[in-house]
Amino acid sequence: MKSVAVAALLFAVLPVVPAEAQDTAPQGPRRPSVEALRSIIVTQEPEVRVAAVDHDRITASRIDIIGEDGVIRMTLAADTPAPIIDGIQYRRAFGVAGLILYDENGSERGGFGVADVDGGLAVLALDHPAMDAIGWRVSPDGSVNFTINQAPPLIREPALDNRLVPGVQTSTRIRLSVAADGAPSVALADKDDRTRVRMTVTPEGYGAIEFLNAEGEVIHTLAPEADLRR
Repeated sequence: MKSVAVAALLFAVLPVVPAEAQDTAPQGPRRPSVEALRSIIVTQEPEVRVAAVDHDRITASRIDIIGEDGVIRMTLAADTPAPIIDGIQYRRAFGVAGLILYDENGSERGGFGVADVDGGLAVLALDHPAMDAIGWRVSPDGSVNFTINQAPPLIREPALDNRLVPGVQTSTRIRLSVAADGAPSVALADKDDRTRVRMTVTPEGYGAIEFLNAEGEVIHTLAPEADLRR
């Protein structure tokens, strides 16, 4: 799986190679021709190491990585700045120490760090233009959660210079979690953010798939191993 993911990431950044520029050898998958690869090579001797570090240690409260146009693209800070969305800065739900990523316009698009809550909360998120898209949380109680949110509609507010509105309601379509007691769960929600299917392992150790109605009640459970032992 790792090699497939790496390959997908690599070719996601390559230009589309026309069919006539691809090798058509009878064995193996189709691949870009050598000529096509050479056309996108920046250098065959990239800088991958330095002769010596400038300093053995850097002590700072905040470090900003700046693009050629002066836009801040990354911020590493003990107290990260409040999120910027379409040119407006909003209060963060809680303080975070970590790394924040920004797009070419300076809008926050993700990051990771440790939140300032009792016991510490490890968080990682990648964002839609005005809301979290995916997020990981490792909570102080030992529970772990991974969520995938449906992209909400992009709404602009005339009273705020037609800027994007953050936090527009949407559905968390997939939730993967391990509860503090170790119980695992994979839940799928409908467009109204109601869990309709949940895969889990029962306290007895049986694999089960639960189907829920709109009120959140389990209306049917598939647990073949449990049925066999009855």
